[in-house]
Amino acid sequence: MPNITRELIEYLFFKASRITPGIRDKAYACLEDYRTVTAAGAAGNREKWGRMLSSLPRGDAYIIGCGIKTDGRTAALINGFNAHSLELDDGQRFAMIHLGASIISALNSAECENIITPESFSTGIIMGYEAACRIAIAMQPSHKNRGYHTAGTCGTIGSAVGVAFALGMNKAQLGRVITCAAGSAAGMLEIQEQQSDLKPYNLGRAAADGLSAAYMGLTKFETPDDMLGGERGFFRIFSDDFSPAKLTEKTDYFEIERIYTKPYASCRHSHSAVEAAIILHRGLNTDDIVRAEVLTYRLGVKGHDHRDIRSASSAKLSTPYAVAAALLYGRADLSVFDPPDEKVCALAQKIKVSEVPALTAECPQKRIAVVNLTMKGGETLSQRIDYAKGEPENPMTDKDFEEKRKMLLEYTKKKTENGI
Repeated sequence: MPNITRELIEYLFFKASRITPGIRDKAYACLEDYRTVTAAGAAGNREKWGRMLSSLPRGDAYIIGCGIKTDGRTAALINGFNAHSLELDDGQRFAMIHLGASIISALNSAECENIITPESFSTGIIMGYEAACRIAIAMQPSHKNRGYHTAGTCGTIGSAVGVAFALGMNKAQLGRVITCAAGSAAGMLEIQEQQSDLKPYNLGRAAADGLSAAYMGLTKFETPDDMLGGERGFFRIFSDDFSPAKLTEKTDYFEIERIYTKPYASCRHSHSAVEAAIILHRGLNTDDIVRAEVLTYRLGVKGHDHRDIRSASSAKLSTPYAVAAALLYGRADLSVFDPPDEKVCALAQKIKVSEVPALTAECPQKRIAVVNLTMKGGETLSQRIDYAKGEPENPMTDKDFEEKRKMLLEYTKKKTENGI
């Protein structure tokens, strides 16, 4: 009988032996994006952390943007949370997962507590992304359809694998790491519903638990034969349908090469529609809109079609709100989400989000959205986007990254000056 855990370990070591300088450059770019996003998230969340930050134990791991050091696990939790809270962190559509917020947060803590070279750190990023994506791809969309938050579940394993590679662990140690990480994996999508601000908790906890699981690799405890593929193992517990072949298929690319970076401060499922709306904004009088619809794939509807906006977090997860902001202002940056804009909320009431089966069939190869507007007098306007900005097929330019960095620095400055 095939041992899925062992096959994954063999695949990961094979892949690690083929890392090129160009792939390392991609990892360093992810790290730079992560640090800027996390620092801004820390500024925005400082008030909400309340007394927690002042009561932390002392340690060697730094909390980005806070000037505080604590133990590695707590730092990983807080950094992972802050990295995801602005909805501007990276991810991958094939795996339906956010990556850097959990994986790099765990690596940051490991680096503070151990001697890790820059090259080893980049290896950790690359292999953490590889493991998290491959495990997710092997069981999506079944995993998400059951209500699991992939960034919390598969992100725990990716974080642990990243730290294990950064620390130079061998195959036997990696087996222990994956076993413990799979046993710790958790994360439910319900945590993001209504006015909740706690969606990023799944990523922070994935970073913290991934770090703990990685350190278990340094012990000598025996493991089960196959934690991933066993009768009561990870894949059978967390999905109704999974493909071992997708887990270890040999490819000429690394999964980190297929990630997206985010220019808009909303859930990635809204980005194709947002980009279409930005195009339609040019020369548009929004007062003349009678009704608007967003046609997209099924996973972009549930949990993202709400028009009852109760908080900034709710706004960022709402496609009607994000599209309304783009139609009104031609942008979807942090300024239109935090706090929610009354004019945007009003326009969002006219926007309906619906599934088109043909577009669902294209996902995840494409995350397509079509925005249709009906104007006074009966005129119709329409725009379709197949690949939102930031995907490998439509990458952000150096100018885009500079504008994102400027936006985040301005946001951080504003929050800091206001004493938030």
